[in-house]
Amino acid sequence: MILFALTILNSGVPLSMLCAVIGLVFAFFLIITVIRRSPGNEKMRQISAAVQEGAKAYLHRQVVTISAIAVIIFLLLFFFKDHPTAIGFVIGAFCSMAAGYIGMRIAVLANVRTTQAASIARTAALRIAFNGGAVTGLLVVGLALLAVSIFYTVAEQMVGHALAVRSLVGLALGGSLISVFARLGGGIYTKAADVGADLVGKIEKGLEEDDPRNPATIADNVGDNVGDCAGMAADVFETYAVSLIGAILVGALTLAAEPAAIIYPFVLGGISVLGAICGVFFVNIAGGKPAPVLMGAVITNALISAILFWPATHYLFPEGITISGVVRSPTQLYFASVIGLVMTAVVVAITNYYTSMRYRPVQKIAHASETGHATNIIAGLAVGQHATALPVGFIGIAILLSFHFAGLYGIAIAVMSMLSMAGIIISLDSFGPITDNAGGVAVMAKLPKEIRSITDELDAVGNTMKAVTKGYAIASAGLAALVLFGSYVEELRDHVTARGEVFSFQFSLTEPKVIIGLFIGGLLPFIFTAFSMDAVGIAAGAVVREVRRQLKAKPGILTGQDTPDYGTCVDIVTKAALRQMIIPALLPLIFVVAVAMIKPLGPVVLGGMLVGTIVTGLFIAIAMTSGGGAWDNAKKFIEEGNLGGKGSFAHAAAVTGDTVGDPYKDTAGPAINPMIKVVNIVAILIIPIFF
Repeated sequence: MILFALTILNSGVPLSMLCAVIGLVFAFFLIITVIRRSPGNEKMRQISAAVQEGAKAYLHRQVVTISAIAVIIFLLLFFFKDHPTAIGFVIGAFCSMAAGYIGMRIAVLANVRTTQAASIARTAALRIAFNGGAVTGLLVVGLALLAVSIFYTVAEQMVGHALAVRSLVGLALGGSLISVFARLGGGIYTKAADVGADLVGKIEKGLEEDDPRNPATIADNVGDNVGDCAGMAADVFETYAVSLIGAILVGALTLAAEPAAIIYPFVLGGISVLGAICGVFFVNIAGGKPAPVLMGAVITNALISAILFWPATHYLFPEGITISGVVRSPTQLYFASVIGLVMTAVVVAITNYYTSMRYRPVQKIAHASETGHATNIIAGLAVGQHATALPVGFIGIAILLSFHFAGLYGIAIAVMSMLSMAGIIISLDSFGPITDNAGGVAVMAKLPKEIRSITDELDAVGNTMKAVTKGYAIASAGLAALVLFGSYVEELRDHVTARGEVFSFQFSLTEPKVIIGLFIGGLLPFIFTAFSMDAVGIAAGAVVREVRRQLKAKPGILTGQDTPDYGTCVDIVTKAALRQMIIPALLPLIFVVAVAMIKPLGPVVLGGMLVGTIVTGLFIAIAMTSGGGAWDNAKKFIEEGNLGGKGSFAHAAAVTGDTVGDPYKDTAGPAINPMIKVVNIVAILIIPIFF
């Protein structure tokens, strides 16, 4: 057993690389599987091509905008930090963009094929949509695991173990910063188009969702891909990479004499890639209703991971590990990893309860719509705030238990275990925009209502899946940020003691500087989401004015005699998204550097700021994403024929709630996740520069 443990210790990182490559190869296989399916008739192909062209144009311009900022940060790291960190930053940024871009391209190809498959059977449409989403899921975990493992291995050979571990923070910053821009830019784009299309099309003109007479409908469908596919992929790429790097940092800083502590997170990540592939197989062979089948994939992944974690943990730590002077058994470490898997199931179940049409919270909002727009908004806000209680409570329990089993390292392992499930979870998320676009193609191509009824059913499930994955990403971000805060304290301790000084900083609530930091950090998510919401409102207003202008200038659009100018709306939201995303995306950098530069504040205030950002950010993000998802499905609940159905007074109120919830759930709320990580990572990076 000891010999086998040594084998895993020596080959753990290469094995994780192999698992990552297997995941990427399987993703390529899924791409071929999806592309081989029929894309439908000529009209369907034209609509899909228009969406694809708009998405490509936006992402190209976004890459150009982000690259200019990334070059400046690279140069600052290269000259003021160290070369490996700067190179890591470039790798993280590139992989984050690549995961989002490739995933978006496949999603656009999958949506029209899902529509065509819906003309055959619901199960066929479900499988194509899920396989298209699984490409993104496997790309995210495969690229993240491969990037971190290769960079760590090469850097260790070239610059030594200590600098290799510290330079990983650069890779984390690259992924996180790109994720903030991708989340914000994509979120502003998709919700500006969606809100603008709904306000004029549905409320003012009484048009159906995705009606081809609506000039904003192509921009709306483009937005689903650049926001929910590209943005979410970049988001979870950075969350996965940051969680892996955070676990490595904690292992290196607190358990330097135990090399297995650094290898263990890689092994957990590699095992779960195999579990995700098994989950994809489950969806492709199982029958039944969409929601249970998709949840079955998550359970399959979790069970396989839980089974394989046991021997891996015991072989890697045959004699246990000493943490803070206490010997922790391999079983205790295994329990810490299982907590992460259990937390994934818990967060999925809770978010599903608050956002699915089958349960009381969504139906409560729908019933509130019968008495007006205001009561719909009030009910939606209340549901979002109620939705914070259970996730935060379970996060607290997870922290308590994982710390009990293995200290701060136990929390890091629980986080890595939770994020190791990202492959299957992101598959569910990308399933949402694919089915949404599939429904749009069905309407714009004027296909039979039977096809639209299937795509509507899948879209409702997909909307819940999107909310579930956002809840998952945010909950894991809260845990990951706590690990990063622990890394900040340990890194600061190492930096101070390396100069021969005594580490005298106290992060105690009796210290006024900590309270000041908590206030500053607690403020940041509010300012950040305010800018994000303003951005959507401004861009959506521009879309509304353009749609009204076209309908007034060409009355024949509504009668089908004139063709709308879709391109103008696409161009408006593209420019608005790129312009409006800059300030909120740079806010976390500005706050951290400002606190560090002001001498009376310093490292203690900065530490308090990190915790304050985690606490308020977690609550705001959960409330926004859950509330927004509930608003959306309350509208769909009414559209299914309940409470008067489409065109009723309740439906009009529900559309208003949906438009308010759109920037909540798809722009401001999800973007808090990478923002929290950027704050913590930048704080770690600037320790040797300012302190």
